[in-house]
Amino acid sequence: MTEHAQAAVAAPVQSPAGQARLGSLDAYRGFTMLLMVWSSWRWLPPILNAYPESGFLNALDHQLKHLTWAGCTVWDMIQPSFMFMVGASLAYSFAKRQQRGDSRRQMFFHALRRAVILILLGVFLRSFNFHGTYWTFEDVLTQIGLGYVFLFLLAGRPLKWQLTALLLILVGYWALFALCPLPGADFDPASVAAADPAVRFEGFEGHWSKNTHPAHHFDRWFLNLFPRPVRNDGVDIGPFAYNSGGYYTLNFIPSLATMILGLLAGQILRGASGGRRKLLLLLVAGGGLVAIGAGLESLGISPIVKRIWTPGWAILSGGWCFIALAALYGIIDLVGWRRWAFVGIVVGLNPITFYVMSWIVVDWINANLRRHLGTNFFKTIAGETFGPLLGTVVLVGLLWLIVYWMYRRKIFLRI
Repeated sequence: MTEHAQAAVAAPVQSPAGQARLGSLDAYRGFTMLLMVWSSWRWLPPILNAYPESGFLNALDHQLKHLTWAGCTVWDMIQPSFMFMVGASLAYSFAKRQQRGDSRRQMFFHALRRAVILILLGVFLRSFNFHGTYWTFEDVLTQIGLGYVFLFLLAGRPLKWQLTALLLILVGYWALFALCPLPGADFDPASVAAADPAVRFEGFEGHWSKNTHPAHHFDRWFLNLFPRPVRNDGVDIGPFAYNSGGYYTLNFIPSLATMILGLLAGQILRGASGGRRKLLLLLVAGGGLVAIGAGLESLGISPIVKRIWTPGWAILSGGWCFIALAALYGIIDLVGWRRWAFVGIVVGLNPITFYVMSWIVVDWINANLRRHLGTNFFKTIAGETFGPLLGTVVLVGLLWLIVYWMYRRKIFLRI
């Protein structure tokens, strides 16, 4: 580690304006981003094939995948962590702009501009595999953008307003699904990519089965208002009929609840209470939310499904986000163990840069590595089993070095 880096982790992390900031917030953002990029590459299957009886590797493989429908894994927690941190960060940025003297009107239009940019950036990145613009709104950036203005309107408001909004969103969205009629006896699940029994619930929970709910019906109308492009392979995708993964535009409504929970967490951290009390509040809130989410599922009231962001999922995942933030806050900001978190903090200070690079720079890096080192370079060094892992380490390391270079030069890209 360079002398500059050692100095950086020995003292409180500095914001672009030179003000001390919580390292836990940046570390949470950064490690979530690194997990997303690290886990998206196919380095684990070759190792698992070589050691198929390993309980640890099988458990790791399970945790680094999205579940087919119901349940929760570490990989499933990536998007709610992003959205939770948007809310937590807003608690700080809102207060900072207030102290600077910005009016609520100025801040509103800034939030509106940010929301539009996030939506369009998400659409832009999702359009890479198409000839033309692929208008889709279930990506994490578009989901944040769709809910951001509503989140801003709650910033700085009384706690009872924020809690009321949170409750109305969760109960209202639950009722929207619960009151929607179930498909008739002649319904063919295969017609909407829902033939797998794992994506269908029985009884009352059937209201949250794949592609049979109000969010699906909304997108059948909404997405067909936009032109439908042709894929790069020449295939005309035709009118929107269903989302094969079960993700939908209206997910932004319950995921707004996740961002509100993040806002509440940020307000706790900004509060006047002592550090230990803040840690306790975060842990109690997290544990309570996890218990409520699990209880709603066990009682058959709301299943835990990330892909359609059920209210049960919003509550459960929000609870785990509280707990993760509490752990990082306790270790980094209270105990003062910062050095180990430097890798994550560097990424967390430039999250949009790192996210966009994961979409548009990775293929260029891989192409140049193959061009200059050969297609089997990493397998030659580490073998068929561990070669992909070594290649992934190098790729993620190169992405990190880019944001580290920006960090050294105090370049922080914001929207």
